[in-house]
Amino acid sequence: MLRHNAGMNHFPIPPGILLSRRRTLQLLGGLAASGTVLAAAPQPLRIGVIASWSGPYADYGRQFDAGMAVYLQQHGERLGGLPVELVRRDVPGAAPDLARRAAQELIVRDKVDVLAGLDFSPNAYAVGSIAAQAKVPVVVMNASSSAIPAQSPSAVRVSFTVQQVSAPMAQWAARQGIRQAYTVVADYAPGVDSETAFHKAFTAGGGTIVGALRVPLGNIDYAAYLQRVRDSKPEAVFFFFPSGVMPPAFLRAWKERGMDRSGIRLLATGEATDDSYLDATGDVALGLVTSHHYSYAHASPKNQRFVRDFQARFGTKLRPGYFAVAAYDGLATIDAALTRAGKDTRGEALVHAMRGLKLESPRGPIEIDAASRDIVQTVYIRRVDRVNGQLVNVEFDKFERVKDPGRE
Repeated sequence: MLRHNAGMNHFPIPPGILLSRRRTLQLLGGLAASGTVLAAAPQPLRIGVIASWSGPYADYGRQFDAGMAVYLQQHGERLGGLPVELVRRDVPGAAPDLARRAAQELIVRDKVDVLAGLDFSPNAYAVGSIAAQAKVPVVVMNASSSAIPAQSPSAVRVSFTVQQVSAPMAQWAARQGIRQAYTVVADYAPGVDSETAFHKAFTAGGGTIVGALRVPLGNIDYAAYLQRVRDSKPEAVFFFFPSGVMPPAFLRAWKERGMDRSGIRLLATGEATDDSYLDATGDVALGLVTSHHYSYAHASPKNQRFVRDFQARFGTKLRPGYFAVAAYDGLATIDAALTRAGKDTRGEALVHAMRGLKLESPRGPIEIDAASRDIVQTVYIRRVDRVNGQLVNVEFDKFERVKDPGRE
């Protein structure tokens, strides 16, 4: 639903159309006497969406928009029987103060029923505290730092946590007989979470961490870091960077410095080969093994329909990625909660109705853990291959019903 304020248009009224006040009251009284009810149009469910629609991460907001649009199109533009109004606030990148102000405006001025979106964890932490005070549900569609739902009783996460996808990568590496690994992560909360989860799971599997580097968020010059890695001569390097500019720059530097010929295996989480960026990343991603919860190429009827409807509406240049799927599932979660609890349910009661929900997503089966309000899902091991002329993440192994490792 789009809000539109139009000015008054003045046209001559044909004779016989203008009714007197008395005649209007007589007609209304007759309807009431006959038992006819004039039903008021239902008030829309108002969802405030906070994300990046400008700056280097503008694709995040576009993916959120596209995923929500596909869900609404498939479900008659309604959630729980209610029309929907999306109220957007552009918060480019990690900007918690701006996100906090946006949440305050959406709650106080725009009177939203639900907050959603949230591509960066610092923003989710800031919004979570505001939402908790106002008792407004927050549906987290990307931010992946583990502690977000624990920090805010209003938060329900439908995306993933970096620990949830990093630990399976470490477990898979150990199964392949890799015994020495070096980690390189972005220096912010999700990067530290990824490093922690990989280290813990890899050492539990008998491996040794021979080095660890943290790189400033947004950095694209990796020469000095890769030299340190080369000097350590590990069997494998595991890296985590947010989707966007950092992973392609790292992969290009890896190849340009001959690291692909060094015998060191390269592993990552799925942010490195985000489907929406994979074509632009190019052949430097070929063969990269990653762990994540969604691939555009996931073979299920649900995903095939999702991709088909996505392409019918947005064409083939914008490929659906995990941001779009989380936005789709975010609306599915709200829809199911309203159906479970009643369309007039709001606030804490709506959060409660989301607990324990089980849904079939384009990514596979998902569940909102009743205790933690966090996502439970399958994590896939994938390899970048060229299929029918396209670079895609081909799933070849999986870990089912994975929770955030800190909650198991």
